[in-house]
Amino acid sequence: MPISPPRPGRAGPPAMLRFTPLALASLVLAGCASFSPDGGFGRVEQLTQDRTGLKPSLQRSAEASAAARTHIDELLRQPLSADGAVELALLGNRDLQARYADLGIAEADLVRAGRLANPSFTFGRLSGHGAVEIDRAVIFDVLGLLTLPMARQVEQQRFEQAQLQAAYATVDVAADARRAYFEAVTAEQLVGYHLQVQEAADATSELARRMLAAGNFSKLAQMREQAFQAEASVQLARARHQAVAARERLVRALGWDGDAAALKLPERLPDLPAKPAQPRDAEQMAMARRLDVLMARRDAEATARALGLTRATRFINVLHAGYQNQSTSGEPRSNGYEIELSLPLFDFGQARVARAEAIYMQSVDRAAAVATRARSEVREAVSAYRTAFELARHYRDEVVPLRQRISDEQLLRYNGMLASVFELLADSRDQVAAVTAAIEAQRDYWIADTRLQTALTGLSPGGAAPIAPAAAATAAGAAH
Repeated sequence: MPISPPRPGRAGPPAMLRFTPLALASLVLAGCASFSPDGGFGRVEQLTQDRTGLKPSLQRSAEASAAARTHIDELLRQPLSADGAVELALLGNRDLQARYADLGIAEADLVRAGRLANPSFTFGRLSGHGAVEIDRAVIFDVLGLLTLPMARQVEQQRFEQAQLQAAYATVDVAADARRAYFEAVTAEQLVGYHLQVQEAADATSELARRMLAAGNFSKLAQMREQAFQAEASVQLARARHQAVAARERLVRALGWDGDAAALKLPERLPDLPAKPAQPRDAEQMAMARRLDVLMARRDAEATARALGLTRATRFINVLHAGYQNQSTSGEPRSNGYEIELSLPLFDFGQARVARAEAIYMQSVDRAAAVATRARSEVREAVSAYRTAFELARHYRDEVVPLRQRISDEQLLRYNGMLASVFELLADSRDQVAAVTAAIEAQRDYWIADTRLQTALTGLSPGGAAPIAPAAAATAAGAAH
């Protein structure tokens, strides 16, 4: 509502001078709100390195992309290790680079929240009866200046949340790459083993066919050997497809855009460690370091700050102040100021505050649910890790050596003419299931190890998506 200007000829000091402190304060705050040199990526880098042992790569320039490509070429010159696969994913996954763009968006919102909204200028001209009347006004957002520190705190919380979300996505990509790597190596190893089985089955079947033709073998026994050969062919075909599928899953996990055959994998899985890891205070570690827990906690804090902002603007939603002057043809210029205020006649802000409080309680309950789920997942991951280690070690130290001793004994019986060649080959067939299970148990151990490390410091081993931040919805509600 405009206030009448002073009478012409008796105007005091220009009203613009009275707004000088306001303008200076806005300029100082705007100067403080600037972009960080790394766009907030340094914290993402540190969070990721603490949990994976490797640093991610932010590629916002042609030089950074070229350096990443050079490093990728170096990694591809030799067979990949598990850490090499993770490093390749952190360098070449374009989806991950797209997630890092959220940091720039959040930082832009933070910088904007630290700057006063641009003043508005109004100009009006009326003419008639030989006179011309001109109105000019410059309007400042006073309420925006008063709530600037609190609004910046809210955006700072959201920016930190964006950093945690970027680290969450990075750790998730690293865990997927590690799991896909172990599955791909296992599939390749099983193909090699099934090739050996297929060769043995072909030799047995051919020997049985010749002995049947010579009258030294029964038709039933020959058909059994032929059936085993057919089954070996089926198993080999399945193993080959599983190897292709596992390699393609690895390609997707890495974000690799080249030829899948360019990924060189080792012939076998890494050996088991001498003893399993013994995580101490696993649940406490998860509460202190898991990214989804930290995100839920920060979300509740950010929502609480947004609730404070909503309460601060409960009654005064729009408050603008500014300098104006008026001039009329043939008369001295009139100076004054104008205040625009939204009167709370119909909406006293209860709905806005109630909405914010409901969202805050929602974020608190979500944080509690995330913590409860995290503790349960850690306990399950520890049990799965220990069980996988014991099974893999049992196959390595008991089952496979026992099958080997049986084969050696059968070979001695064959050399002493106490067993036939078909009994010897039949015993070799019995080893197929044991060796296959041993390889898969070794794979399960390394995947369980990956899941345990992820559950302790990163996120849900199942790859569950993080909860949606509630602070953004609260802040949006405060604006209406």
